[in-house]
Amino acid sequence: MSIPADQVKQLRDQTGAGMMECKGALQESNGDFDEAVTILRKKGIATAAKKAGRTASEGVITSYIHPGNRVGVLVEVNCETDFVARTKEFQDLAHEIAVQIAAMDPKFKTREDVPAELLNREREILLGQLADSEKPDKIKQQIVEGRLEKWYTETVFMDQSFVKDDTIKMHQFITSHVAKFGENIVVRRYVRFKLGESAE
Repeated sequence: MSIPADQVKQLRDQTGAGMMECKGALQESNGDFDEAVTILRKKGIATAAKKAGRTASEGVITSYIHPGNRVGVLVEVNCETDFVARTKEFQDLAHEIAVQIAAMDPKFKTREDVPAELLNREREILLGQLADSEKPDKIKQQIVEGRLEKWYTETVFMDQSFVKDDTIKMHQFITSHVAKFGENIVVRRYVRFKLGESAE
Protein backbone atom coordinates (compact mmCIF):
# COMPACT_ATOMS: atom_id res chain seq x y z
CA MET A 1 0.00 0.00 0.00
CA SER A 2 1.07 3.59 -0.60
CA ILE A 3 2.14 5.45 2.56
CA PRO A 4 1.88 9.28 2.59
CA ALA A 5 5.24 11.00 3.16
CA ASP A 6 3.81 13.20 5.94
CA GLN A 7 2.77 10.09 7.89
CA VAL A 8 6.29 8.66 7.53
CA LYS A 9 7.73 11.97 8.76
CA GLN A 10 5.33 12.07 11.73
CA LEU A 11 6.33 8.54 12.73
CA ARG A 12 10.00 9.40 12.39
CA ASP A 13 9.58 12.53 14.54
CA GLN A 14 7.84 10.51 17.25
CA THR A 15 10.15 7.49 17.32
CA GLY A 16 13.50 8.71 16.00
CA ALA A 17 13.69 5.70 13.66
CA GLY A 18 15.02 6.01 10.10
CA MET A 19 12.76 6.96 7.17
CA MET A 20 12.88 3.49 5.56
CA GLU A 21 12.20 1.78 8.91
CA CYS A 22 9.18 4.06 9.46
CA LYS A 23 7.85 3.43 5.96
CA GLY A 24 8.31 -0.34 6.40
CA ALA A 25 6.54 -0.30 9.81
CA LEU A 26 3.58 1.65 8.35
CA GLN A 27 3.33 -0.82 5.47
CA GLU A 28 3.52 -3.76 7.87
CA SER A 29 0.74 -2.24 10.00
CA ASN A 30 -1.41 -1.37 6.95
CA GLY A 31 -1.19 2.33 7.80
CA ASP A 32 -2.15 1.92 11.49
CA PHE A 33 0.02 4.58 13.16
CA ASP A 34 -0.11 3.18 16.73
CA GLU A 35 0.65 -0.33 15.51
CA ALA A 36 3.59 1.04 13.51
CA VAL A 37 4.96 2.67 16.70
CA THR A 38 4.67 -0.72 18.48
CA ILE A 39 6.47 -2.49 15.60
CA LEU A 40 9.33 0.04 15.73
CA ARG A 41 9.59 -0.23 19.53
CA LYS A 42 9.83 -4.02 19.32
CA LYS A 43 12.53 -3.75 16.65
CA GLY A 44 14.33 -1.14 18.74
CA ILE A 45 14.32 -3.43 21.77
CA ALA A 46 15.72 -6.26 19.61
CA THR A 47 18.42 -3.94 18.26
CA ALA A 48 19.26 -2.69 21.74
CA ALA A 49 19.52 -6.24 23.08
CA LYS A 50 22.14 -7.04 20.43
CA LYS A 51 24.15 -3.93 21.29
CA ALA A 52 23.82 -4.12 25.09
CA GLY A 53 27.02 -6.12 25.54
CA ARG A 54 29.17 -3.78 23.47
CA THR A 55 31.68 -1.51 25.20
CA ALA A 56 30.53 2.06 25.66
CA SER A 57 33.54 4.12 26.75
CA GLU A 58 32.94 7.37 24.86
CA GLY A 59 30.22 9.88 25.70
CA VAL A 60 29.69 13.05 27.66
CA ILE A 61 29.45 14.39 31.18
CA THR A 62 26.75 17.00 31.34
CA SER A 63 25.17 19.14 34.02
CA TYR A 64 21.73 20.61 34.56
CA ILE A 65 20.77 23.30 37.07
CA HIS A 66 17.03 23.59 37.61
CA PRO A 67 15.62 27.16 37.46
CA GLY A 68 15.90 28.70 40.92
CA ASN A 69 19.36 27.15 41.45
CA ARG A 70 18.16 24.79 44.20
CA VAL A 71 18.59 21.46 42.38
CA GLY A 72 21.52 20.41 40.17
CA VAL A 73 22.56 17.21 38.42
CA LEU A 74 25.84 15.90 37.04
CA VAL A 75 25.51 12.83 34.79
CA GLU A 76 27.81 10.68 32.64
CA VAL A 77 26.19 9.09 29.58
CA ASN A 78 28.29 6.74 27.47
CA CYS A 79 28.14 5.55 23.86
CA GLU A 80 30.55 3.59 21.66
CA THR A 81 32.17 6.25 19.47
CA ASP A 82 33.40 9.80 19.80
CA PHE A 83 31.56 10.57 16.55
CA VAL A 84 28.15 9.90 18.16
CA ALA A 85 29.20 11.55 21.45
CA ARG A 86 29.85 14.84 19.62
CA THR A 87 26.46 14.96 17.89
CA LYS A 88 23.85 17.43 19.06
CA GLU A 89 21.29 14.59 19.27
CA PHE A 90 23.43 12.63 21.75
CA GLN A 91 24.12 15.72 23.84
CA ASP A 92 20.40 16.48 23.83
CA LEU A 93 19.77 12.94 25.10
CA ALA A 94 22.26 13.45 27.96
CA HIS A 95 20.50 16.74 28.81
CA GLU A 96 17.08 15.01 28.85
CA ILE A 97 18.49 12.37 31.23
CA ALA A 98 19.88 15.07 33.54
CA VAL A 99 16.49 16.85 33.57
CA GLN A 100 14.78 13.53 34.39
CA ILE A 101 17.10 12.96 37.36
CA ALA A 102 16.56 16.51 38.61
CA ALA A 103 12.78 16.18 38.38
CA MET A 104 12.27 12.60 39.59
CA ASP A 105 15.15 12.11 42.08
CA PRO A 106 15.79 8.38 41.40
CA LYS A 107 17.56 6.68 44.30
CA PHE A 108 18.85 3.79 42.17
CA LYS A 109 19.77 3.41 38.50
CA THR A 110 18.38 -0.12 37.97
CA ARG A 111 16.42 -2.67 40.02
CA GLU A 112 19.64 -4.67 40.39
CA ASP A 113 21.16 -1.71 42.27
CA VAL A 114 18.51 -1.87 45.04
CA PRO A 115 20.09 -3.54 48.12
CA ALA A 116 18.35 -6.80 49.12
CA GLU A 117 17.95 -5.63 52.71
CA LEU A 118 16.14 -2.47 51.60
CA LEU A 119 13.83 -4.50 49.36
CA ASN A 120 13.10 -6.94 52.20
CA ARG A 121 12.36 -4.03 54.56
CA GLU A 122 10.01 -2.50 51.99
CA ARG A 123 8.20 -5.85 51.64
CA GLU A 124 7.84 -6.10 55.43
CA ILE A 125 6.38 -2.58 55.62
CA LEU A 126 3.90 -3.33 52.83
CA LEU A 127 2.91 -6.66 54.44
CA GLY A 128 2.51 -4.85 57.77
CA GLN A 129 0.04 -2.47 56.15
CA LEU A 130 -2.11 -5.50 55.30
CA ALA A 131 -1.91 -7.06 58.78
CA ASP A 132 -5.57 -6.31 59.59
CA SER A 133 -6.78 -7.61 56.24
CA GLU A 134 -8.61 -10.95 56.16
CA LYS A 135 -7.39 -11.66 52.63
CA PRO A 136 -5.52 -14.97 52.09
CA ASP A 137 -1.72 -14.81 52.30
CA LYS A 138 -1.40 -15.50 48.57
CA ILE A 139 -3.55 -12.44 47.77
CA LYS A 140 -1.57 -10.34 50.26
CA GLN A 141 1.66 -11.34 48.52
CA GLN A 142 0.19 -10.34 45.14
CA ILE A 143 -0.85 -6.96 46.57
CA VAL A 144 2.65 -6.45 48.01
CA GLU A 145 4.31 -7.28 44.68
CA GLY A 146 1.95 -4.88 42.90
CA ARG A 147 2.82 -2.09 45.35
CA LEU A 148 6.53 -2.92 44.97
CA GLU A 149 6.17 -2.40 41.21
CA LYS A 150 4.79 1.08 41.93
CA TRP A 151 7.69 1.70 44.35
CA TYR A 152 10.15 0.77 41.58
CA THR A 153 8.53 3.30 39.22
CA GLU A 154 9.07 6.02 41.83
CA THR A 155 12.55 5.01 43.00
CA VAL A 156 14.45 3.37 40.11
CA PHE A 157 15.65 5.53 37.21
CA MET A 158 15.12 2.91 34.47
CA ASP A 159 11.58 2.17 35.69
CA GLN A 160 10.46 5.79 36.01
CA SER A 161 8.12 7.34 33.47
CA PHE A 162 9.82 9.86 31.20
CA VAL A 163 8.86 13.33 32.50
CA LYS A 164 8.16 14.62 28.98
CA ASP A 165 6.08 11.59 27.90
CA ASP A 166 4.59 9.49 30.70
CA THR A 167 3.51 6.78 28.26
CA ILE A 168 7.09 5.47 28.12
CA LYS A 169 9.57 4.35 30.75
CA MET A 170 13.16 5.58 30.83
CA HIS A 171 14.50 2.20 29.70
CA GLN A 172 12.24 2.45 26.61
CA PHE A 173 13.34 6.04 25.98
CA ILE A 174 17.02 5.02 26.07
CA THR A 175 16.36 1.88 24.00
CA SER A 176 14.77 4.01 21.26
CA HIS A 177 18.02 6.04 21.12
CA VAL A 178 20.13 2.87 20.95
CA ALA A 179 18.15 2.01 17.80
CA LYS A 180 18.47 5.58 16.51
CA PHE A 181 22.26 5.89 17.00
CA GLY A 182 23.08 2.25 16.29
CA GLU A 183 25.28 2.15 19.40
CA ASN A 184 25.04 0.89 22.94
CA ILE A 185 24.10 3.70 25.37
CA VAL A 186 24.82 3.50 29.10
CA VAL A 187 23.87 5.91 31.86
CA ARG A 188 27.10 5.32 33.77
CA ARG A 189 26.63 7.40 36.92
CA TYR A 190 24.97 10.52 38.24
CA VAL A 191 24.73 12.70 41.29
CA ARG A 192 21.85 14.97 42.24
CA PHE A 193 22.35 17.92 44.56
CA LYS A 194 19.55 19.66 46.41
CA LEU A 195 20.29 22.84 48.32
CA GLY A 196 20.57 22.21 52.05
CA GLU A 197 20.73 18.41 51.78
CA SER A 198 23.84 16.64 53.03
CA ALA A 199 25.52 14.01 50.86
CA GLU A 200 24.52 10.44 51.69
